[in-house]
Amino acid sequence: MMSTAQRTASPTLDELRAVAQPPHVRARKNAEHWTAELYLRHISIYLTAVLVRTPISANGVTGLMILSGWGIAAALFIPGIVGALLALFFSQLQLYFDCCDGEVARWRGTSSAKGVFLDKVGHYTTEGAVAIALGFRAVGDLSLLRTDPGQAYPFVVAGFALGWCVLLNKALNDMVHVARAFNGLDKLPDTAAATDIPRGVVAALKRTARFVPFHRIYHSVELSLLAVGAALVGLIPGIGLTADRVLIVVLAALCALSVVGHFIAIMASRRLA
Repeated sequence: MMSTAQRTASPTLDELRAVAQPPHVRARKNAEHWTAELYLRHISIYLTAVLVRTPISANGVTGLMILSGWGIAAALFIPGIVGALLALFFSQLQLYFDCCDGEVARWRGTSSAKGVFLDKVGHYTTEGAVAIALGFRAVGDLSLLRTDPGQAYPFVVAGFALGWCVLLNKALNDMVHVARAFNGLDKLPDTAAATDIPRGVVAALKRTARFVPFHRIYHSVELSLLAVGAALVGLIPGIGLTADRVLIVVLAALCALSVVGHFIAIMASRRLA
């Protein structure tokens, strides 16, 4: 592989792929969203090829990722199918930039702790905001918060509860890394073996959860897809906002269950040993 000093500002696609998309990046278990594996990594290299020819830094690309993520939550305040589809568009744009920022950093040799920090800020603020926005979306007419709070507040509360659970669920993974660092343990590899549970009831429940993976639906992409689904169901006469309201309540309950299961799985695994 060529050194950083040998890299030009106008690489070929093959040169760029070799450095920016090495096998160990494509093979990561948790860092790669399924959309990246399915298609985004196949097309992100073309935008990266443009970006490395500009003055924008990898952290600047991360900034675009953050803004795109916030756009998801903002779009969900637009009623009906238009807002949901716009949210889905921004969710794809967010992940597109999320692929590109790391690729730019690897090509230029500018990967840094600051970049990782900004990436975490982007995902935490986005996924928390999207969850909360879904709660307000379920209210429909936001004037109900003033005129009929008894009807509106349960869905707002469900949205905030979902947001809190989403953030806690994400934080549990970071807590593992912090706990290991504080105890002088090596960095946990991003592989299935590192999070495996040897045997027992918890291991059996984890295997069962693979067939109903509701614990994986709290990323901005999945939440946006669910918003689109609810909006489509809401187009059926007589349903309307009922679909959005059922969605936010069910999501909040399932996410709370996911947090409990995630905590138990961490404690039962080798991650803290």
